[in-house]
Amino acid sequence: MRKPVVPPATLVWFRLDLRLNDNPALHAASLRGGPLLPVFIWAPEEEEDWPPGAASRWWLHQSLKVLAADLQARGSRLVLRRGPTLDTLRELARLSGARAVFWNRRYEPAMVARDQRLMELLRADGFEVESFNAALLREPWALQTRSGGPYQVFTPFWRAHLALPDPPAPWPLPTSLPPALPWPASLGLEILGLLPRIDWAGGIRDAWQPGEAGAARNLARFVAETVDGYAEQRNRPDLQGTSRLSPHLHFGEIGPRQIWRALEEAAHRAGTGSPAWRQSTFAAELGWREFAHHLVYHFPRTPTEPLRSEFARFPWLRDGALLRAWQRGRTGYPIVDAGMRELWATSWMHNRVRMIVASFLVKDLRIDWREGARWFWDTLADADLANNTLGWQWTAGCGADAAPFFRIFNPVSQGEKFDPHGDYVRRWVPELAGLAADWIHRPWEAPAEVLAKAGVVLGGNYPRPVVSHAVAREVALEAYTRIKRGVSQ
Repeated sequence: MRKPVVPPATLVWFRLDLRLNDNPALHAASLRGGPLLPVFIWAPEEEEDWPPGAASRWWLHQSLKVLAADLQARGSRLVLRRGPTLDTLRELARLSGARAVFWNRRYEPAMVARDQRLMELLRADGFEVESFNAALLREPWALQTRSGGPYQVFTPFWRAHLALPDPPAPWPLPTSLPPALPWPASLGLEILGLLPRIDWAGGIRDAWQPGEAGAARNLARFVAETVDGYAEQRNRPDLQGTSRLSPHLHFGEIGPRQIWRALEEAAHRAGTGSPAWRQSTFAAELGWREFAHHLVYHFPRTPTEPLRSEFARFPWLRDGALLRAWQRGRTGYPIVDAGMRELWATSWMHNRVRMIVASFLVKDLRIDWREGARWFWDTLADADLANNTLGWQWTAGCGADAAPFFRIFNPVSQGEKFDPHGDYVRRWVPELAGLAADWIHRPWEAPAEVLAKAGVVLGGNYPRPVVSHAVAREVALEAYTRIKRGVSQ
């Protein structure tokens, strides 16, 4: 009896899709038949100006470790290599006899150009090459305005998104992952050099569990405990009112289709159904993530240039001392300092506080939004180029659907509104822990005896405000008025 013909091996190139469930490239490769060779290639130089920052590299190390263990538990392996990517894929194909390369798409400008080039060259070599969408509900080119261009305002973008049928169901875990034998050699994970030389990661280790299982647990917690109160509590950094799924989404340990389906099913169980879920506040938050990728794809220069051209003339200040005070959480404004210290300790920051600290940097300190974007890029575990760019340009007033520049957050009133008891500040700024809620967001106004009783020494163990918010606000608005008039000096 003639033996069945087994197709050649397929390389499955993992990138920011570090999961086995709902992984379209892995699913399609398994349907193709034949051995599978899962591969991860470390090539940060191919990211051009945006190689992963320190916090992202730490998370990537942990996530790769989990993915390798998950594959091994199913009789497969994760082969780790260093770039260049094209040479590495060609070598692994030669060693394994693979004639196909499958991957899931990325949408950052440098990655779009690189992947298109790889696809052309590999196909010219005779490989079957396919790419898939694992990261978004709709791809950036799926929605267009009536004039055929990209959206620049969120509300009509999201309205058009919701007018389409629901996203497809998540792909199931492949039933079989046939091994590629013999296995090509793999680098040890430590050789990639992702971990910091000096171990600063104690706080992030305590706060997070990278990997697909950790993402699933976070989603289950959110659905069971938090989602019903999300609209009311999401702006409260003193409460656990958010999903905390952003790092897992960035690294592809969970996909948006999985989140959409889990929350839609929860809505059905609660008797509210799909229409209510689609209109929910949290669905709109997934929509902002989609919008961010839509923008960075269609406006590829926005990670380093303002979308609104008049902001190229904005008179930003270059003040290293003020920038360092902001980075270290020593501005003298407690809600700002708490956020920056939470970021440093856990590589994450509550979204409301991200807006507050960003507004403070670009409008109170008048420091270029790109300085803030770079700092977030290096320190956030969920540092995503699309989201980071949208957030900073939104705050600075220079991007798509941006907050008007004259919307300047008052760090005192923001703290009093969203951290009303001061619990968030007490956690991250312990030198102020003895202050009552009446004073904790404006300690410089507290009576001397109140400060003394709380052990607060302004200018000593806690700084005085580095700027007057009222004065800084007027200066920022004057600078904005000048650029609107076409005057840069």
